[in-house]
Amino acid sequence: QVQLVESGGGLVQAGGSLRLSCAASGRTFSSYAMGWFRQPPDQAPGKERNFVAGISWSGGNTYYADSVKGRFTISRDNAKNTVYLQMNSVKHEDTAVYYCAADLFGSGARTATSQYAYWGQGTQVTVSS
Repeated sequence: QVQLVESGGGLVQAGGSLRLSCAASGRTFSSYAMGWFRQPPDQAPGKERNFVAGISWSGGNTYYADSVKGRFTISRDNAKNTVYLQMNSVKHEDTAVYYCAADLFGSGARTATSQYAYWGQGTQVTVSS
């Protein structure tokens, strides 16, 4: 079992920065990969959350959606059982509920929500233009 709790969301102006955190508990944090996903407010019902970034268990490998590459950075601190998403140069289209998720068997590169076994409750990020 893995419990995940996100924090750090809020209102930010376009062009600004925000850092999300996800604290994990339960299973040994350094034994699994992590990912960040998001769900925009206008997403059609039933559509999957969108992969944003992923990181391997060691932090040595990271993966990004094209839409955030060069602006967002995923990192983890295994001593603190926490994964982060640093969001820079945010845009209005980054407005979404952001979720962290645990991938017990992958490398952090997997992008389908069905491949992630545990999810946080989500944190709202709103970018004002």
